[in-house]
Formats: sequence, C-alpha cells, structure tokens
Amino acid sequence: MKYLSIFTFSIMALMQLNSQINPLFQEWKTPYGVPPFEQVKPEHIMPAFQAAFAEDMAEVWAIIRNQEEPDFNNTIVALDQKGALLRKIGPVFGGLSSVANSPELQQIARDLSPVRSKHNDDINLNPLLFERVKAVYQKRDKLNLNEEEMRLLDNTYKGFIRGGADLPAEKQTKLRKINSELSALQLKFGQNLLAETADFILNVEDINLLKGVSKEGLDEAKKRAVKAGNENAWFFGLDNPSIMPFLETAENRELRTQILNAYLNRGNNNNEKNNKEIIKKIVALRMERAQLMEYDNYAEFAIEERMSKNPDIVMDFLSKLWTPSLEMAKNELKDIELLMKKENISLPVTPADWRYYSAKTASKKFNIDEEEVKQFFSLDTVRDGIFYVCNKLYGISFTRVNEIPLPHAEANAWECRDKDGSHLGLLYMDMHPRPGQKNGGAWCGGYRSQSYENGTKKISPVVTIACNFTRPGIDKPALLTSDEVNTFFHEFGHALHNLFKDTKFGGTSSPQRDFIEFPSQIMEHWAFHPEVLKVYSRHYKTGKNMPDDLMDKLIKKEQYGQGFITTEFLAASLLDMEYHTLNSVPEDFDIEKFETGVLNKYGLIPQIPPRYRSTYFQHSMSGGYTAGYYMYIWAEQLDSDAFEAFLEKKNIFDPELSHKLRYEILSRGGILDAMDLYVNFRGKKPDVDALLRNRGLITQKKK
Repeated sequence: MKYLSIFTFSIMALMQLNSQINPLFQEWKTPYGVPPFEQVKPEHIMPAFQAAFAEDMAEVWAIIRNQEEPDFNNTIVALDQKGALLRKIGPVFGGLSSVANSPELQQIARDLSPVRSKHNDDINLNPLLFERVKAVYQKRDKLNLNEEEMRLLDNTYKGFIRGGADLPAEKQTKLRKINSELSALQLKFGQNLLAETADFILNVEDINLLKGVSKEGLDEAKKRAVKAGNENAWFFGLDNPSIMPFLETAENRELRTQILNAYLNRGNNNNEKNNKEIIKKIVALRMERAQLMEYDNYAEFAIEERMSKNPDIVMDFLSKLWTPSLEMAKNELKDIELLMKKENISLPVTPADWRYYSAKTASKKFNIDEEEVKQFFSLDTVRDGIFYVCNKLYGISFTRVNEIPLPHAEANAWECRDKDGSHLGLLYMDMHPRPGQKNGGAWCGGYRSQSYENGTKKISPVVTIACNFTRPGIDKPALLTSDEVNTFFHEFGHALHNLFKDTKFGGTSSPQRDFIEFPSQIMEHWAFHPEVLKVYSRHYKTGKNMPDDLMDKLIKKEQYGQGFITTEFLAASLLDMEYHTLNSVPEDFDIEKFETGVLNKYGLIPQIPPRYRSTYFQHSMSGGYTAGYYMYIWAEQLDSDAFEAFLEKKNIFDPELSHKLRYEILSRGGILDAMDLYVNFRGKKPDVDALLRNRGLITQKKK
C-alpha cells in the first residue's frame, strides 16, 4: 500500500503541476461543461494521456490491493468507474483527429498507439485483477443482482476472457505483440487513406469538358481551384460531395473514368501510401490473434458476442439477399444499355457509366431531375424537418447555442430538451468536407457519454454529428441530394440513441455491434414519408412546399436503383467476411488477386465495383466494423420490421410505439441482449422479408 500511495501522490502532483498550463487537466467551466477546444494545443495531448494512463493504472492497483473479499461493488463497479481522466480526454483527441486533423495530431496518434495498446494489455492481462473478477463471476448466482448489474458482470468477465486473461503466459506475450502491431497498422491504414483522398485533384481547364455538371457543382469546383491558386480551372476531388455528383452528371466519359479510377485505387498506387502490404499484415495478425484464442478464424471470434452469433448465420443471411439483388442489378443494367444504345454510346457499360446512365434512366422513367429535387432540400430545412420528426415522436426540442467552444469553426451547437423542458444533452453538427483534415463519410460520435456521478447524479451527453455534405453555392444555401438527406436522418438516429441513453454503467451503455445501426436506420424511414415531406421540403427561394406530383416521383425514384445499391453493399460485406474467415494467410498473399477471386466467386458483374475495395475499406481494415460491414443490412431487417409496426397502426407518429421505441430500445443501451430489447418493443422477432420489401426486392407481404 505504501508503494501505491507514493505512486498516486506522484500522479496527483503531476496533474496539479500541469493543470496550470494544460486545459485537459482543468475543470471545464464552459457552457454545459464542453471541452475548451480552442485552448487545446498538440503539446497538451501526450502529457494528458500519460497522466491519464498512470491514474487509470493506479486505480486498477487500488482494486487489486483491496483487502476485502472481491464483490460486485469493490471490483466490477470499481473497474467500470475507473479512468475518469482518460474518458475525459480520449474523446477530445479522437474528435479533433477526425474533424481537424494535422501532421502534428497524426504524429501524436502514431506515438500514442503502442502506449495505449500496452496500457490496455497491462489491464486485460493482469492475473491478479482477473482473479478478483473471476471470483465475483463464479458466485454470480448468489449475488441477487438486477438485470443491468448482471449484464455488467457478464460483460466484464467475458471482456477479460476475450482480452486473453485466461491464456498461458507465453501466449499472452505473443498477444501483446499482435495487439501492438495491429494498433499501429490500423492507424497507418486510415492515415494513408486520408492522404490519398486529399492528394488527388481532377484539374479541368476547359469548361466545355464539363457539360452536364450543375452550376452548383461548377461553383464549388471553381472555389476549390481558386483556393489552390488556380483561377483558370475547376478542381474536383475524391470526397463524396465532389465525386458523386460528378459521376452522376458529367457527360465526359473520359473524365468520369479518370476520377472513378482514382477513387477506386486509393491505397493501391504502389507509393508510400500503399495499403496492400498493410492489409496482408492486418488480416494475418487478426487471424493469428483469433487462433491464439482457439478460434478457427477472426470472424468466429468477432461475431460470437453479436446478435448474429457466428459467421455461418451471417453468410447465410447475405446469400439470401445476394441473388435477388444481383438479378435486380442485371435488370437495371439492361435499362442502362438500352439508353446508351439510343444515345449511340459504345458498349460495354463500364463502372464509370453506371451512376451517370442510371441517373438519366431514373430521370426518364420518373420524369424527375435530382437538381430540381435539391432545390427543396436546403440543409436548414432538412435539419428543421428532422427536428419536427423528433418532436412529433418524442416531444423533444432543439435550440441553437451560441458563445460556446466548437470543435471546428464550421460546427454549430444545439441544446436538446426533453418534453418536460429538462436538459437532455448537447449536440454539435459539422456538415461540410475538409479534405485532408476531416475524415470522409458521415458519423456520429461524442465528447462526453451519458453517465451517473456516484451512481446518482445523471451526467448529460455531448454528442456530435459530422458529415461531408455539399457546401453552399455562391448565391444559394447548401442544397442536399436525396442521398444526403437520407444520411442526415441516419446520423440523427445515432444522435438520438446517445441523447436518450440512460444506463447506470459504462459497461452496459452499448448494445451488440450488429444492433447499433438499428436506431439510425429506423430514422431513415421518416425522411421521405409523404406526411413528413409535406412539412420540410420547401423551395429555398420561394419557400413553397414540394408539389405532390414531384413528391410522388421522388418516393418512387428512391426505390429505383436498389439492385445496384444493394449489390455494391453486399459485395463489400462479402469481401470483408471472406478476409476474416481465412484460417491461413500465405507469404505470397496477393490482395488484388484475392479480391478479384472473391468477387468472381459470387458472380459480381464487372460494371459494379464493391462499395469499398480492399485498399480503402476503412470500416473493415481500421476496426469498428471488422468482420462486420454486414451489420448495416443486418440491422435493416430490424428497422424495416419496426417501421412496419408504425404503418400497421396507420400513424407514423403513434405515441404508444414512440414511447416503446424510446424506453425499450433507445434508452436501454446494452442492458439486455439486443434481440430481447427488440422483442420487448415489437412483441415478436423481426420479419426478415420486411427488409426485402423495404428495398423493393419483393413486393407482397406473406399471408
């Protein structure tokens, strides 16, 4: 105990010394206690982590050295509540790295990676700590725990087992090495992708080559070129708001091919940012880690604790979707070929043709133009539509907050209040791309999770939504595509999940991974429902609502192209699974040959690349959705079935269902098994065919 006291005193002295100059150590006397982002400098980060790791480890040793018999409170709860400083500063660094990255932050991330890996292993592989956890677990049936406490105990024990605590010493040594290498490789993969996405520019100096590109697209490309010092050009990049509209609208086939090839070959250019060798090492190390834990492959290890339970169930699920999706995609291909023949465009159809001619086909089929639709979807009106849906479903409201620290100058902040007027949480929104600084895609994260101080005082969350939506034009607001509208609703579903969460323990706050997309995806169902569209789809100039005929066309158009959309998604999901069901990785493992072999195996037509090719498949290779990209469509069987419950009530804002959705699912985190959460809401297990109906792959409900 003497050693521990000296150690703890040293930590406290270090923190006190640094608190005078380092904002990460200070109490944040900001509105709502948010981080003082503008005060945080790169030189503050590593000292804060060093102190946080030391404090965390001191608390671990305090648990170990406790002379009392191990019990739920002095061991399991104590473990759950340790590491306050680490929980405080970790999200700040992670958040800033994702929206305001810099060479300094990237170097810190590289330096931090092995330190963090070692710290986690020092806890997970501590035999004395595991001995106490195991002692509590073995007497679990005699402890009279409630369902959340039992869930925490179960999660804690399994976390140690899956972290290698029960392995013999020589295997633990090997595991430490694997974990450290994986951490560094996954980080390097992501940093390479960030750089490759930012590095490419399609430089067009003749506007005659840009026929078909919207005025908004041209204005944004011009702004990019001017910012880069070239006033006589138009610059297009690989971030989605730039490349996707270009692929859908640019008439020039050669330019579409050039930019798509650059997009598809990120991390595959045999330069210093090449990800192929990194993938080979990642896949081999994950496989080795799983086999060290006596699993046949990494997918078996990863999926065991999810809803889906094992890789065979996942592969069976994906295969049921693959055939109807591919058939629909082939029918869509026929439509494209027919149009290209009419326009005397040489066949075969190439990947660079698909989005362009699919958009033209949809426009002709439904007499609708995406540019016309966008006029009714300004960023602000879509946001107001989301607020409307949230208020109608749950009675909550959002109010803009000014004079508050922001993670980036382009972000804005909103206070969320419950229907009784009480504070629920704070929400940041950061909506536009910053290539090279901000990660691509869209995500929801947080700077503070919901928790309870001393088990009684509820601490509200600070949530963030980050997207890469089209920027405002020179003379118009940011106008969103229908896909961006859908994404906005999606990410807001994640935000609601975080705002509503009400769990006593951090270890019960998150549901199983393949359930996490359910709260986000069910929100998508309100985005284009006529009752909702009539509220928020307003022309940015006139303020008039979208006409009924255009609304009807939009809803029909949203189901067109599901063959392509579903097939490209499933192809990536299958690729991810095939990597992680390998039980051996040869020395001459060729990433490109493996990928080609997988896609040929399933009969993917060459006109459709997978949504993510291997070398930029961050979901899979950087962690989070490893052996789990399928989780989005797995969750869709839940959200499709759940929304049908509202339709069955003939009221998409049915108060009883809204209440159950919030209090049986969104507020409960991972207190119960995800299927139990769902059944408590729906009264039955999901109807998988609801997913196929939602995507238009089948039309009739079984009688």
